[in-house]
Amino acid sequence: MSDLKLSQVKSRTIQVGEFVELEAGQDVIDSPLYNEDIAPAKIEERTWNTWNVAALWVGMAICVPTYTLGGVLTAYFGLSVVEALLAIFLANVIVLIPLTLNAFPGTKYGIPFPVLLRSSFGLIGSNVPALIRALISCGWFGIQTMFGGMAIHLLFSALSSSWASLGDSGIVIGFFIFWSLNIYVVIKGSNSIKLLETLAAPMLLAVGIGLIFWAAPQTDLSVVLSTPANRPEGASVWSYFFGGLTAMVGFWATLSLNIPDFSRYVKSQKDQIVGQIIGLPLTMLLFASLGVILTAASESLVGETVADPISLIGKIDSPFWVVISMIIIIIATISTNTAANIVSPTNDFQNVFPKLINSKRGTLLTGLVGILLMGWELLIKLGWVVSDVSVESMYSNWLLAYSSFLGPIAGIMIVDYFLIRKQELDLVSLYKKDGIYPAFNAAGLIAFFVPAALTVLAMTTDSMGWFYSYGWFTGSALGGTIYYFAAPHIGAGKASVTEPQKS
Repeated sequence: MSDLKLSQVKSRTIQVGEFVELEAGQDVIDSPLYNEDIAPAKIEERTWNTWNVAALWVGMAICVPTYTLGGVLTAYFGLSVVEALLAIFLANVIVLIPLTLNAFPGTKYGIPFPVLLRSSFGLIGSNVPALIRALISCGWFGIQTMFGGMAIHLLFSALSSSWASLGDSGIVIGFFIFWSLNIYVVIKGSNSIKLLETLAAPMLLAVGIGLIFWAAPQTDLSVVLSTPANRPEGASVWSYFFGGLTAMVGFWATLSLNIPDFSRYVKSQKDQIVGQIIGLPLTMLLFASLGVILTAASESLVGETVADPISLIGKIDSPFWVVISMIIIIIATISTNTAANIVSPTNDFQNVFPKLINSKRGTLLTGLVGILLMGWELLIKLGWVVSDVSVESMYSNWLLAYSSFLGPIAGIMIVDYFLIRKQELDLVSLYKKDGIYPAFNAAGLIAFFVPAALTVLAMTTDSMGWFYSYGWFTGSALGGTIYYFAAPHIGAGKASVTEPQKS
């Protein structure tokens, strides 16, 4: 087709089975809201099956922060070991609900997270929740990259005494090596992520089993499970338990929003649902349990209590096993970091200026922000500044805070797609300024900012502490409710949707 004829072609959508595909004409291609990297996935690109989705979750769930969750709940939330493990399991069953529901439009229409937000927040307003999500991801990217840098440092230290003599400076060098590996995988595209997760999943399960066999002779499981709760005597368990439960929901509150970034490549709704059920709750429970057991056994194993697996394995008196274990941990952390912490902000930054920021530039921007957010920690390790404030020790304290801001977004997205739009989106209009969606959806923005303001009020005053303590639940319920009643009246756009043509 000639350029002249192409310029006359308007975009249309076609229905193929349960999928809707966009055939982009010049009206969409020229739109400032469109580029090829955030365009809907073509049907031939939707190749992820149940086991690819399950492997994605195994790869993301087996990471250093998951290992430390049991310790976070017992030390900071006043739970016993059994209560902590129960909270972790229940939280991941609960978070499956928004994960599977928000994955639906990604699978049907092939669209990434920020484009889906254009329906509930507006074509321009979508940047508000998208950039909030992006900033949180960049923070996690920095934290995970620091853990990866530690693993690389210990790997090279086991091979070279000269490298070991670098001390914390070696961790900083390892940080940038690990950073480069992550950026490379994401720039290579979705297939490289799928391949990495599929290969990593069995390796990660194997190292977990190996660590259990290593620690089992040194651990009395009944003693570990009977560890008493760290809370005031006589205090009710429920407020502590639900606070910990909220924090654990917050752990994957990020992915419950941007799961369309991955479900857009899945073969069917059944594959995304079953894959997530298989891959998430049990993996989280088992690896968090491993962390509790190994932390309890570390005194007998290495002579001191060690709460993270990288430092614990680094103390094994066998260079061979240190090298093997660190290689696997590096792969594990890359599989988590690329999928959970780079893909989303890469798409989110593109959503701001699609014609200026493509996937490669979005990935590099994500990496740069991650470095900036970890800059203080890097300066401490280089010895250029002295501070008792450690980013690595702070991450547990922000699980509640950011889940309180992400909850309303999840509630609004679910209500918009299932109750307001009845699972019908106008795919062409999501990429054009003259379609059915407004620049700013007032209903979505109000439904977000009201619970966000209450969260800030609860954080800065002595009032409404319960709203913050149970932030993801209260925020998602309030945000979804406000949107449900406001959307039919203000700012949600026209109701008519162009029906896709049947293939």
